[in-house]
Amino acid sequence: MSGGLVALLDDIAALAKLAAASLDDVGAAAGRASAKAAGVVIDDTAVTPRYVHGLQPDRELPIIKKIAIGSLRNKLLLILPAALLLSQFLPWALTPLLMLGGTYLCYEGAEKIWEKVSGHSSGHETPAAEQGADQEARMVAGAIRTDFILSSEIMVIALNEVDNEPLLSRAVILVVVAIAITLGVYGVVALIVKMDDMGLSLAQRDSSVAKTIGRGLVAGMPKLLSALAIIGTVAMLWVGGHILLVGADDLGWHGPYGVVHHLEEAVAQATGPAGGALGWLTNTAASAVVGLVVGAVVVAVMHGVPRRASVEH
Repeated sequence: MSGGLVALLDDIAALAKLAAASLDDVGAAAGRASAKAAGVVIDDTAVTPRYVHGLQPDRELPIIKKIAIGSLRNKLLLILPAALLLSQFLPWALTPLLMLGGTYLCYEGAEKIWEKVSGHSSGHETPAAEQGADQEARMVAGAIRTDFILSSEIMVIALNEVDNEPLLSRAVILVVVAIAITLGVYGVVALIVKMDDMGLSLAQRDSSVAKTIGRGLVAGMPKLLSALAIIGTVAMLWVGGHILLVGADDLGWHGPYGVVHHLEEAVAQATGPAGGALGWLTNTAASAVVGLVVGAVVVAVMHGVPRRASVEH
């Protein structure tokens, strides 16, 4: 009897270890998948605070909560099932779809640069200065629509990292990625939009240290948003260009990625101890250049064709 109990406990322990190992594998895979989507995540974090700029402070967090719930609903109920079905029955379409998303990222990054250079604005990031329930609902709906595009790209990038996993593992990993990225992005967004309020609160205290920190937070808010916008633009060009290079290589066009890879290896070998980091930077810079070139072409087409059509009419 005791022998059977010991054997049962051994089996339970073995199953627990197997479950723990599986959870570790899921966590590691989710971490890798999330890291690959970093460029899109940064852009999502940079764009979202602008939707609540100009609203009453007491409405900022409720609106961010609504956008976050809509984002999570998009990921779990729409994008996740579609991505899993695609990977299960049409896996060959994953690379072209990923490259299509990469092209979109290149376009978004290049368009942001074009707007800065030309002084024109596409209107994607217009602050919600008007008040009222109708305006708030329209603003939330627009933010969720924009997030849907970014969320789709995040989930496809993540799926591409775990496409060799069994279907159930893929589903669990993508659920973890969806929840973790949504909580991370909108948690950071909530901190960003409340930074000036926290700064004002600290600036009104008696402590000179608190006042200094508070004034620094208030003054740093615009600079932080500007820095995030720049980082997000560079990240989109880098991630989009890298997706296109790797995708073309996977589809049989090895030349472009081969050139970048050989350049990365040459820099790594020539720079000694810092070779790994400098090689990665070389690859990243080359990917960003590719992203900028592709994005510029798409921007020219998107802005040139409507203008020609309006002139002809």
